[in-house]
Amino acid sequence: MRKTYDAQQIQVLEGLEGVRRRPAMYIGSTGPDGLHHLLFEVVDNSVDEALAGRCENIEVILHRDGSATVIDDGGGIPVDIVPRVGKPGVEVVMTMLHAGGKFGGGAYKISGGLHGVGVSVVNALSEWLEVEVWRDGKAYRQRFARGKKVTELEIIGTTDRHGTRVTFKPDPQIMTSLEFDFQVLARRLEDLAYLNAGLTLSLVDERTGQSVRFRHEGGIRELVRALNKNRTVLHEEPIYDRRLRGETEVEVAIQYTDTYLEDVLTYVNTIPTTEGGTHLVGFRSALTRTINEYARRMGFLKESDPPLQGEDVREGLTAVLSVKLVEPQFEGQTKTKLGNTEVKGIVESIVGEAVATYLQEHPTEARRIVNKAITAARAREAAKQARELVRRKSALEVSTLPGKLADCVEKDPSKCELFVVEGDSAGGSAKQGRDRHFQAVLPIQGKILNVEKARETKMLAHEEIRALITALGTGLKENFDIHKRRYDRIILMTDADVDGAHIRTLLLTFFYRYMRGLIEHGKVYIAQPPLYLVRVGKERRYAYSDAELQRIIAELKENGHHFEVQRYKGLGEMNPEQLWETTMNPQTRTLLQVRLEDAQKADEIFRTLMGEQVAPRRQFIQRYAKEVRNLDI
Repeated sequence: MRKTYDAQQIQVLEGLEGVRRRPAMYIGSTGPDGLHHLLFEVVDNSVDEALAGRCENIEVILHRDGSATVIDDGGGIPVDIVPRVGKPGVEVVMTMLHAGGKFGGGAYKISGGLHGVGVSVVNALSEWLEVEVWRDGKAYRQRFARGKKVTELEIIGTTDRHGTRVTFKPDPQIMTSLEFDFQVLARRLEDLAYLNAGLTLSLVDERTGQSVRFRHEGGIRELVRALNKNRTVLHEEPIYDRRLRGETEVEVAIQYTDTYLEDVLTYVNTIPTTEGGTHLVGFRSALTRTINEYARRMGFLKESDPPLQGEDVREGLTAVLSVKLVEPQFEGQTKTKLGNTEVKGIVESIVGEAVATYLQEHPTEARRIVNKAITAARAREAAKQARELVRRKSALEVSTLPGKLADCVEKDPSKCELFVVEGDSAGGSAKQGRDRHFQAVLPIQGKILNVEKARETKMLAHEEIRALITALGTGLKENFDIHKRRYDRIILMTDADVDGAHIRTLLLTFFYRYMRGLIEHGKVYIAQPPLYLVRVGKERRYAYSDAELQRIIAELKENGHHFEVQRYKGLGEMNPEQLWETTMNPQTRTLLQVRLEDAQKADEIFRTLMGEQVAPRRQFIQRYAKEVRNLDI
């Protein structure tokens, strides 16, 4: 029987109940990313105090019970009564969405916490939250539970301190992840220290005793130098400028290197804008226009020469662009893309003037920068020809697929997976052992090209990489389209030895540099083949680590069994049935998903391990030698 739909079915969610019902709308997820988002919301409020000139120190403390504290020496959340609602300011901020000093009241000229939902959302998704405010010579405290007031705001003493302490414990009824990651937090705090020159941020982990402190007087100039510490730079001092136009501040730091890749980080009110936006468009336009004008004026480009393209002038570029404005318009609460149209012109004007002045005042460095762009333009034309050879015209044109690819029968990409397998021998076993309905196999011969040290033209001429690009169908870099992928999972299956690890790293470097979207969308996995086969009569048991092998051996000895142990040196030693049983069968296999927790850190690791500089690679190996697993000697 059909139910009628009338006013009785309409629910009105009171207070913060809507946040608890739909947490992902506000923090993205209830997993690790959402958990850290909660803490970052509180930290961003303290950073807003620094942007307003009222705060110099921020401390984050991780407690053993899973709670976290953020302390700042800002002005303190207001405690006087908000006339319209008749409640203290701190209670209003903690319990009402879209309430705060960031909507034109004059308290914050610039703010990262734009929507006024930040700290109230944290309160809503916390088992409990306690706030302490120090201002006007008094100390105040108020406690909440799951978004609702537990105590009234009370005066607990006198003090000469000023600022706010917020302690909260994420609610296990809502959050599926409850353990803060020290490294994730440390990287974000260091980021904030670079973006707010002179601000001190510290992190203390009471669970482990770890602690770090960040303060960067050089601001984003220091950040650019840090990004380039394992690269050869074309000019020692970064191009730098910081200017105010109206109420919009633009700060930029630029340094060119001899690499072939672009590395640009953009921020709005200290929030990373990973999807760019109008400020990035303005930056790129300024760079292209200014370098073209200089190259023409100085005779590097003749009148008959075509202009340099954006990708030409950005080859080898490392830059940080930080914009601070009064009313930023972001796409969604996650704040990953800026939409303010007026910002493009402001950034373009300021960056253009800064770059033009630098080129005029530094002719030697300018010659290096322009010559690199001209060389990149020539390489781009050659790469364009090569790219046409590997571009996949349509997902249905199977005839263009590489001959060595054993494709699957299923044509729905969401149901398909591709095994990229090291060597023809293992490739043969994988092709025979797979489920051909949804599993495709692409064998690759030997170690692929290290794309960290090669131009795109050389990369596109490499046979194994071309086969991989064609098989995947997504396109590269700016032309990458996740929706054109032919497989939903790309599984790297290499030997469990040094060569296998090297091949895996080379493949991951290629994905990170040219198809980063595959990693960002969680489509890349690493297969986990067994290290050992233990034969007990006709029974086969597999061990995936030395520790697991020792457990199996101890168990067999205890029960008086005779056994043989075989160490697998390569996938080719397994017959098709064994490879399916241990590594390819979705019911029994183990896959490690490759996650991009932090682009900057990943960039640094790839640069260190795969770049030209030998000394940083040696230091990295020495530093992490004791943490290595599955070392093959």
